Amino acid sequence: MWRGFDIEIAYLIAEDLGFRRSEIRFLSIESEDRARMQATDSDGKRVGVDMVIASYSITPAREATAGVTFSAPYLYTEQSVVTRNDHADVSTLQDLSGRKVCSLAASTSESAATSAGMLVSSRKKISECFAALDRGDFDAVTTDAAILAGYKARYPTKYKHWDIGLDTTEAWGVNVGENPALLQLVNLALYRSREDPEDNRWEEAFDRNFTVEERINRPAPIAVDQQPAVKEPDVRQWPWERV
Repeated sequence: MWRGFDIEIAYLIAEDLGFRRSEIRFLSIESEDRARMQATDSDGKRVGVDMVIASYSITPAREATAGVTFSAPYLYTEQSVVTRNDHADVSTLQDLSGRKVCSLAASTSESAATSAGMLVSSRKKISECFAALDRGDFDAVTTDAAILAGYKARYPTKYKHWDIGLDTTEAWGVNVGENPALLQLVNLALYRSREDPEDNRWEEAFDRNFTVEERINRPAPIAVDQQPAVKEPDVRQWPWERV
């Protein structure tokens, strides 16, 4: 069963585009395939997707990549670190310099960890990093706090979640590929969610997925509890105003 904050954002957007939940098809996608918009179906076949909603941080380098077009951001989070519970305190990335650390392939966290002097190995799935951490293959796992928080919440006595004090904000966006019309519609849905006082779908998704994890993850922050601002799309008529 598919669940999580990204899944609820996908429902939010798709519903505003006129799709029923039963009409949405979710597919697994590896971190490095998000730019190519190539997922894997249940038969193991490569399948192109219409949208990538997969904790994909907006960066200038990614925006310059062919085939990548980001929507407005739908979540602000930051990079953090998880270790086993018996690990010494971690307050900065430099505290792990020279240590073996796991991160997601092609992620922004991977480059920051390497720059801090960590011995970084990448995996296609964050679950693979945690399995290796449990075996003792790594000293820590680093990626976005909104991802790591779920593991700490699920196994509160096994892991420690550390705030490493980075100033960099990770802004997650939807990759719509080379489809400007779809980009406009996605931004329209996000704008409506942000500006309509009667639309609480984003806030409810945040509460269900992150607010419940905050107490267990303290003092490490998870994500900003307000939807990022969205520039008003230039449309003649809102879809929901049509007669």
